[in-house]
Amino acid sequence: MQTEKVVDHIVNWLKDYATNARVKGFVIGISGGIDSAVTSTLCAKTGLELLCIEMPIHQAASHVSRAQEHIEQLKQRFPNVRDSRVDLTPVFEEFKTEVPLDGKQATVDMALANTRARLRMTTLYYHAGLLGLLVAGTGNKVEDFGVGFYTKYGDGGVDLSPIADLLKSEVYEIGEYLKVPDSIMKAAPSDGLFGDSRSDEDQIGASYPELEWAMKMKDEGKTENDFDGRQKQVFQIFMRYNRSNTHKMIPIPICEIPKEFK
Repeated sequence: MQTEKVVDHIVNWLKDYATNARVKGFVIGISGGIDSAVTSTLCAKTGLELLCIEMPIHQAASHVSRAQEHIEQLKQRFPNVRDSRVDLTPVFEEFKTEVPLDGKQATVDMALANTRARLRMTTLYYHAGLLGLLVAGTGNKVEDFGVGFYTKYGDGGVDLSPIADLLKSEVYEIGEYLKVPDSIMKAAPSDGLFGDSRSDEDQIGASYPELEWAMKMKDEGKTENDFDGRQKQVFQIFMRYNRSNTHKMIPIPICEIPKEFK
């Protein structure tokens, strides 16, 4: 990958999009992970206003420290960057008092995890509307178009997606070029939606390099019958997520009314 050219292309694309939309810049949620670190740095390089927001909800201490380290680094490097912290833990806890929490524990836990992401989306759009900014998404190609590993109308609720055509390995390559802090470069990827340090691999059952391989195999028309052992297992994991999350990756279905009915 021609990293410098890719970076320049994304930065120019962001600048042009914001100019055409007649907005001042971008707002982005900073999680302490590689995707938000790379995306926020790309947004900062536009020279337009960038608001970085921390939105902890019972967040693991390691995530908080990495997010803060990255924000401080950005502010030192770019004069157009400012930050804010919105503690959503009380909001989340109050929400839990108003909804039923009965049912299978795993189902409740997942519903609450997605609620965290949607509270953060609401917070980002509040600030975007208040300040005339665009919400920049942080999803990469494997998450957004491979396994659908994001929350619909949560971290999937954005105005534009600067890194959605980059594989996770390519995001890391750009992160190194952009001098993202080592603590983030070396940390295991995690969505941070469960209040602990579980990684994406813990949840999915496969690493991002494995998922990238499976995505490439699917694009080449391969099926699980073409593999055995770990490769077959990884391909099955990828396809299971891909099928179950298709609803996230396609436009909202519209029931079209026949003209003769109108």
